Amino acid sequence: MTTSHLSAATVATQASVYFDGKCVSHSLTLADGSKKSVGVVLPAELTFGTAAAEIMECVAGGCEYQLAGETQWHSVSAGQSFSVPGNSKFQIRVTEAFHYICHYA
Repeated sequence: MTTSHLSAATVATQASVYFDGKCVSHSLTLADGSKKSVGVVLPAELTFGTAAAEIMECVAGGCEYQLAGETQWHSVSAGQSFSVPGNSKFQIRVTEAFHYICHYA
């Protein structure tokens, strides 16, 4: 199931821009105190680092990802997600805009 709306959120109005504009996101804090970011990754191959554990939910488009220590690439599309451990890295390959919600643990 794809999340289409997040209710009762405080949104950071200034975007976080990474990798020369290949990834743009906005931070959200929900009423229950949970933190998320909502953004888009444009076509590229990038490596992200994590502090906290994350669940990356694909809301549109798709990507391939590879977790640290893995050799296999995995694909996700709208309605699917993948988990990334905290204090880790993952690679992502995007050929069409990948719209996501990052749910922080």
